[in-house]
Amino acid sequence: MVKEFLSRSVLETRDYARQFAAGLQPGDVVSLSGNLGAGKTEFMRGIAQLFGCDDQLTSPSFSIFNIYRGKLNGRPVTLQHFDLYRIETSLELEGLGFGDYINSDAISVVEWGEKFIEEFPPQTIRVHIETVGEEERKIVIDS
Repeated sequence: MVKEFLSRSVLETRDYARQFAAGLQPGDVVSLSGNLGAGKTEFMRGIAQLFGCDDQLTSPSFSIFNIYRGKLNGRPVTLQHFDLYRIETSLELEGLGFGDYINSDAISVVEWGEKFIEEFPPQTIRVHIETVGEEERKIVIDS
């Protein structure tokens, strides 16, 4: 199922992300794609807000991935946030143990996931964010 949204601000992008995240389950994998500055990290901030771990959120561009602990409906949630921008080969990805992480009970959100989409499980949810104006973003969710 494909859904499209038009966001007119960072706050709207985060709001759409919170609504989206409310349907996530342990073990879900989300691939976030879009150009630099499109809003992938802001979308991730909205997801982290829903789970109550947004105060922990930092961009993983230099560390490649971060793991956050949060809650949903009183239950603990592990949220894994990857940024594959600097990863060049599948071999590098394998060396990080990427497959083990995304095949766990954690919720995994991967920025620049389109670079290695063949490494993802078939049920991966794809979110594409595209700049369509100075403040406007088109968000397409394919689940």
